[in-house]
Amino acid sequence: MKATDLREKSVEDLRELRKTLQRDVFQNRLKNFTNRLDDTSAIRKSKRDLARVITLLHEREIGIARAAAPAASPSKAELPAEKPSKPAKKAAPKAEAKSAPAAAESKPAKAKKAPAKKAAAKKSEAK
Repeated sequence: MKATDLREKSVEDLRELRKTLQRDVFQNRLKNFTNRLDDTSAIRKSKRDLARVITLLHEREIGIARAAAPAASPSKAELPAEKPSKPAKKAAPKAEAKSAPAAAESKPAKAKKAPAKKAAAKKSEAK
């Protein structure tokens, strides 16, 4: 199926097609699991067709009208309004919280744990 052919169909036809494609995807997966599917590319094809139909239904739901021939890039009038993005969190306050002396103190703590593990390993070898 091509997207241009699907764009000509009504919303009701697309909904029915979506239901049948969902059944086909399920049947193909089931047949593949039970080793009865001859053409495994049918799974990918049916999933892609289903995705095309769902995309067209979603476009019509939000009111995007595209021409039959796909354009290189949709104009801003066709796209829904974007929500303002949240401001990015600054990494600088976290860097300030961990000062250089605190970082130096954590290194010897790790060094102390390593000899304890070696001592425990030596005790288990001695037994």
